Amino acid sequence: MAEAYKFELVSPERLLVSEDVEYVVIPGTEGEMTVMVNHAPVMTTIKPGVVTVKFMSGQEERYVVFGGFADILPDTCTLLAESAVRVADIDRADLARRIQEAREDVDDAKDDESRTKAEAFLAQLTTLEGAILPA
Repeated sequence: MAEAYKFELVSPERLLVSEDVEYVVIPGTEGEMTVMVNHAPVMTTIKPGVVTVKFMSGQEERYVVFGGFADILPDTCTLLAESAVRVADIDRADLARRIQEAREDVDDAKDDESRTKAEAFLAQLTTLEGAILPA
């Protein structure tokens, strides 16, 4: 049986998860990471995406996060999300609003650097939308 470690998913609104888990898959800005017990210490930024949590019971739960940070230690992982919600509870209108705001940010960009960042965020949101919402 896999070893357990403590995982917490925290958003400004509430604590979504605080349990012992088998593993967590995190959408890091440098790529997806699977975090298990005895992981090397890492702090990373999180891009908009889906966090998959496998609980010790064997059950999996998926959460949508809209950016943030993860602090990973050998025996704990804390993900501080800018915003987070269970995939099953995702609000299509909220996601559509975020995508529209990102499009406006691209249009309103004042320089190439700002435009590039806004375009990357828009691409992340649209990829997220395709991954969690059925056509």
